[in-house]
Amino acid sequence: MTKKLWFQVGAGILLAMLIIKYFLEINSIFTPVVIILKAIFVPLLLGGVLYYITEPIQRFLENRKVPRWGSMLSIFAILSLVIWIFIAIIGPPVTKQINHLVENAPTLVKEINNMKDFALQHKDDLPPNLQESIDSAANSLQAIGVKFGKWIVQFLQSFFQAMFLLILVPFFFIFMLKDHERFAPFVYNFFTGERRKWVQKTLHDIDNVLRTYIQGQLLISFILASMLLIGYLIIGLHYALLLAIFALFMNLIPFIGPWIAVTPALIIAFTQDPKLVIGVAIVTLVAQQVDSNLITPNVMGKTLDIHPLTVITVILAAGNIAGFLGIILAIPTYAVGKAIVKNIYERRREIRLAATKNV
Repeated sequence: MTKKLWFQVGAGILLAMLIIKYFLEINSIFTPVVIILKAIFVPLLLGGVLYYITEPIQRFLENRKVPRWGSMLSIFAILSLVIWIFIAIIGPPVTKQINHLVENAPTLVKEINNMKDFALQHKDDLPPNLQESIDSAANSLQAIGVKFGKWIVQFLQSFFQAMFLLILVPFFFIFMLKDHERFAPFVYNFFTGERRKWVQKTLHDIDNVLRTYIQGQLLISFILASMLLIGYLIIGLHYALLLAIFALFMNLIPFIGPWIAVTPALIIAFTQDPKLVIGVAIVTLVAQQVDSNLITPNVMGKTLDIHPLTVITVILAAGNIAGFLGIILAIPTYAVGKAIVKNIYERRREIRLAATKNV
């Protein structure tokens, strides 16, 4: 019985639960370690994201015989240029739109309250079943909105608390650009034989998953934000650039991100001119159709291969556990875990097949 997979998995789960239980009971011993890990987590995360963003540039340059130091200097020059462009060209209109939005905030709040009062006044004219559905949907949306607002606040608090540690971001980034080939050998050289090959393949799959997700998701978000910006400008929506930048970051959240991104656009469209709501809906629909049918299949391919229902479940669970940061990290973490489990399963199958042949 001990050789059965279900028994080994069950024993592993029970052992993991016991370890977590006793770890929580003696967590005071590990408090300094936890503090250190929290301190370096955000800089390490940002350094890793920057590395995967710029890794294609480094590979392109080094394939053309550019030395490592030359590729690194080129990457920092490109990043500096991008930052300068954002500050000099994009920064002023964004600042102007933010100031205008702050000035018009009381008017927007008044219009939203009028919308709510109008909906409540005419709710009694609807059939009882539809009224119950609207009440349920409103309560759900309110709960989601409150929770999402808390996640945003928590994320901003954590972000500003970690600002003084951002000096570590260039350190991790430079280290990854310079010595990224050494990490995998450092790990799998501890093993020998077939196990070493398995660890090497697993690390390669993890690297491939992270590279595909980070590069693909950023590229998809940028393309979607550009399409939304063009569409918003065509229909004459106010705060088009600000809404497009908001969509750029929200689209980093798979599947539910676009729905979050379109909400403020619909509200602003309704307060500006109710007819613009139709325009925003059409722009969003076109952008999402282009994304789902052309962009994502060609950028992501089948590397992640995660069902939308799984995406929603993982994101909601991560949001309840770790807030907004958990939402951002949920899918890549799940994809890495899936790659590890897949390699474990394939390794076990190879062992069983080898044992069968020997018999």
